[in-house]
Amino acid sequence: MDRLQHLRVPIMIVLTALAGFVIFLVLRPAPASPGIIVTLRPTPAETPTPIPVSAILVYVSGAVKHPDVYSLSIGSIVKDAMNAAGGPAVDADLDRINLAAALSDGMQVHFPHLGEVVPAPGASSGESALPGAPIDINTATLEQLDALPGIGPAIAQRIIDYRQANGPFTALDQIKEVKGIGDALFEKIKDLITVGP
Repeated sequence: MDRLQHLRVPIMIVLTALAGFVIFLVLRPAPASPGIIVTLRPTPAETPTPIPVSAILVYVSGAVKHPDVYSLSIGSIVKDAMNAAGGPAVDADLDRINLAAALSDGMQVHFPHLGEVVPAPGASSGESALPGAPIDINTATLEQLDALPGIGPAIAQRIIDYRQANGPFTALDQIKEVKGIGDALFEKIKDLITVGP
């Protein structure tokens, strides 16, 4: 009996410890559930893709039904600009303009009226020669003269030298006095040139 009493104390200690452990397991807070860890990666800055230019702006003036600035597709020609402006006016002189000339952004196309004298753009104006518009051979630059059919840089320089030596041209056919410009070449360019007002 003494022996059983003697074992009672260690058994009570073991049972108490075991009960404490069970209570600890029951009462302890549940471990936090591992959350989903989301790693945010910075998105690379999107490189803007260049927007392809699909239209040009052209100012259409003169003998058309609705002169204005029009948006035309790339590759358009002067005839497209005329049609965008409602077509030619009744007094349009279409023989003096090249309807097949290509257009570029920011260009002005002037459709002359019958009998209208269209001066060439001044060299300092920053405008390019209009397709088919007659150029004033008294004020035209070397580049403008060179753009005429059959006139290269050498003949263009001769025209400039001629007007510097002899004064301004007073009649269109006077240009035939420039070396290299004969009757055949004059026929090609006579509708594309003017001697001004």
